[in-house]
Amino acid sequence: MAELPKIISVDDHVVEPAHVWETWLPEKYRDRGPKIERRKVGGMKHIGGGTYEQEFTDDGRPADCWVFEDLVYIHKRHVAAVGYSRDEMTMTPMTYEEMRPGCYEPKARIEDQVINHVEASLCFPTLPRFCGQTFTEAKDHDLGLACIKAYNDWMVEEWCGDSGGALIPLIIIPLWDADLAAAEVRRNAERGVHAVCFSEVPSHLGLPSIHSGFWDPFFAACEDTETTMNMHIGSSSRMPATSPDAPVAVAASLSFNNAMASMSDWLFSGNLVKFPDLKLAYSEGQIGWIPYILERVDDVWREHRAWGGVKDLIPEPPSTYYYRNMFGCFFRDQHGIDSIDVVGVDNITFETDYPHTDSTWPDTKEIATGFMEGLDEESVYKIMRGNAIRMLHLDLDRDRRPAAAAPA
Repeated sequence: MAELPKIISVDDHVVEPAHVWETWLPEKYRDRGPKIERRKVGGMKHIGGGTYEQEFTDDGRPADCWVFEDLVYIHKRHVAAVGYSRDEMTMTPMTYEEMRPGCYEPKARIEDQVINHVEASLCFPTLPRFCGQTFTEAKDHDLGLACIKAYNDWMVEEWCGDSGGALIPLIIIPLWDADLAAAEVRRNAERGVHAVCFSEVPSHLGLPSIHSGFWDPFFAACEDTETTMNMHIGSSSRMPATSPDAPVAVAASLSFNNAMASMSDWLFSGNLVKFPDLKLAYSEGQIGWIPYILERVDDVWREHRAWGGVKDLIPEPPSTYYYRNMFGCFFRDQHGIDSIDVVGVDNITFETDYPHTDSTWPDTKEIATGFMEGLDEESVYKIMRGNAIRMLHLDLDRDRRPAAAAPA
């Protein structure tokens, strides 16, 4: 195989620096916006979603914490994990000084990308959570909307602004109002943003489902502006579970289930018939499960569509809409690559998950090269960067794009 092309990672994360909302919120909201406080943490246990049992004691471990309304979010080592050994990637409270600067500082992040053979990176939020749930749950929605707009302004103008395209903007929306969400998509599209966070299963957040029609203004805005909807595992504030006393490793092993459930939901929703140019991206869900779910939904459509409620809703086999409208991504999934003919070489993207515990940094080039062994050069190009360029409408590799047809 020729030299691995530079990677475009479609799923990384940013730990927001301490000044974000104090700098970017309008002055009238700043005293109520998120602020960093250093506290001492005596104990902490993850309950689910964005909920933790937390104990603060005078003799606890120092940690930097976001404080917003009734929320106290503690920075943790397994979230800002790069630079630590695998056995050190624990749920340990930490300060900014204990993090690798690339977690929260854009120039340092770009330096770490260069080390890692990555040209460009799309980063999901930390305090707002994966689709902005934190601000949707705010008691004051005017404050929540202001915090969302401030985050997006920081994301576009500061995190990505001087990166020369190395950092790709990904915005959040007010999930409680589809018209406000649509307006925020259009506001940011005017300055070149083509990626927005959305929940894999909004009904798990107490929001209307994708079947309800509630989201149509938002879906239309995404379609009109060529804005891809990015759905990260856990963006429903729920992870698959077996029993309350099962190790967290069980939920981590089953995390793809969220993406699988969401994909099935979308393929039978009729939304991809109604909005044929809408693009959906599944983040951190891996891809090895996709062949079976495509087989299953097509079989259900063929055999059960009359009583299953989709006879008049879905005119073609559901897999049709997967290949036309959806992207999956992976970082370690040999089975998925072995199934590339069914997963679809045009539907696969790659991620490094910096700085989380799943991250392949700084060994991504070596790991990705191993997965690409035996694939043809064009397939490798598509998986490592070409599909991401298309998905995110990046101004890269113009020489590889087909020439426009001559006018008749």
